[in-house]
Amino acid sequence: MNHIVLVDDNETTSFLNNRLLGRLAVADQVSTFSRADEAFEKLWGDTGSPAPDLVFVDLKMPGISGFEFLELYNALPQPVQDKTVMAVLTTSMHGADTARVAMYPNVEYLTKPLTEEKMRKLLEKRFQ
Repeated sequence: MNHIVLVDDNETTSFLNNRLLGRLAVADQVSTFSRADEAFEKLWGDTGSPAPDLVFVDLKMPGISGFEFLELYNALPQPVQDKTVMAVLTTSMHGADTARVAMYPNVEYLTKPLTEEKMRKLLEKRFQ
């Protein structure tokens, strides 16, 4: 992969996920954002930059939430969405959250922490 993006307001989580992805050497570039609105604007507001291959987004964040981020992503033209795999990465195992995420086609749902096993399964499912 060329580019993976982590969107999470928890610096420790982002640091650990960045380290894991670096150790697994699955992408040339890993970017982190602590605010979903900034991430969305950088990724899809500036059409000059290529779309990321994979985006992990937390659900509960200050500013716009992960759900609002998914709404913005879902409003993008289908060819734009097709370039990026979207994955929710959250501590929430609440039934209402999983059901709400399930309403978005092609969005993966992973619970924290991100592990080598979860990453391997995601790669096998979406990048083979």
